[in-house]
Amino acid sequence: MRIYERYFARQIYLAFIFILFAFSGLFFFFDLINELNTVGHGNYKFGLAVLRVALQTPSRFYEIIPVAALIAAIYVFAQMAAASEFTIFRVSGLSTGKALRSLLKIGIPMVLLTYVIGEVVGPYSDQLSEKVRLEALGSSVSMNFESGVWVKDTLTARADGEQVTRFVNVGTLNPDTTIADVRIYEFDSLFRLTNVRIAKSGVFQPPGHWKLTDVTDTELIDAPPQAVNPGDALNPVYRAKQVTVPEYSLRSELTPQILSVLLVSPDRMSMFSLFSYIQHLTENHQDTQRYQIAFWRKILYPLAVLVMLVLSLPFAYLHTRAGVVGVKVFGGIMIGMSFQLVNTLFSHIGTLNTWPAPLTAAAPALAYLIVGLIGLRWVDRH
Repeated sequence: MRIYERYFARQIYLAFIFILFAFSGLFFFFDLINELNTVGHGNYKFGLAVLRVALQTPSRFYEIIPVAALIAAIYVFAQMAAASEFTIFRVSGLSTGKALRSLLKIGIPMVLLTYVIGEVVGPYSDQLSEKVRLEALGSSVSMNFESGVWVKDTLTARADGEQVTRFVNVGTLNPDTTIADVRIYEFDSLFRLTNVRIAKSGVFQPPGHWKLTDVTDTELIDAPPQAVNPGDALNPVYRAKQVTVPEYSLRSELTPQILSVLLVSPDRMSMFSLFSYIQHLTENHQDTQRYQIAFWRKILYPLAVLVMLVLSLPFAYLHTRAGVVGVKVFGGIMIGMSFQLVNTLFSHIGTLNTWPAPLTAAAPALAYLIVGLIGLRWVDRH
């Protein structure tokens, strides 16, 4: 890096670290206040609430990094403009194009940091945070239905290659991804109910089996032809064969990683987990729109750091008479908050209107990038 680039980088990184931790501390305080309503229930004490909120800090870093980069760069450039430092750089031959390239080069480590937090640290710490809370409360994951969570599982399980479709009802998903109160309804290729299994609990055994305990297996098979009155409508069509076994090994495409989707919202999952779950939903012919948008947001969101830096550069061309440093920083905060608002709003609108997931995820960043380039061209000409 050149001398002026190192100078820019040092100033921006120092301001970025300060703003990142300042905002994270603010969110930590609000998150902790929100947890106080649960403190005292079961074994959930204040210390565990602090631990839970602390484990959510990496995800807060992930959300704040683009805004922190914007505010830090605006602050640094506003200070330079106030002291006429940037004017001296321009007189010395620093063109707008060179300044923009240098700024993007400075933003690359921030982009990489965002990817690392979003893919490695954040998802793991979020799951651990949820487990701390659930274990202390002694409860399972909350579900949308009182009967628990319903998952479709399709696989080729018969010797003749016939496809089997299962609908799995998990009454309780524990923080350690073991399951309880399990009901499995199995259908053949013609969607005729062929088997009902009820298990008290289950634990996953790699690579692709669930070990169920206290299992009641009810098999429905075709009844033999009736010797008397074969045309009688009351003649049984099926007969049930029921057995009870202490343990049963069930081959399944479901994994704890798929079920762990219920522990963390899509926006806080890693790209690998989202991709695996999208594949599972696609194979079972289920709607993937929400998770595809979350997947593309995970790919594109770190690049928002570069967009925010582009938005900050025009502030270097505004002299002190155009506004004090505090006003510029406040403007940066408003721009950053508006980006977060528009980004979230587009995700919901895209889900409702089934817009293409890449377009839905990229549209807010592209819009702000265009605004930043237009602003940069305007200040450069004036």
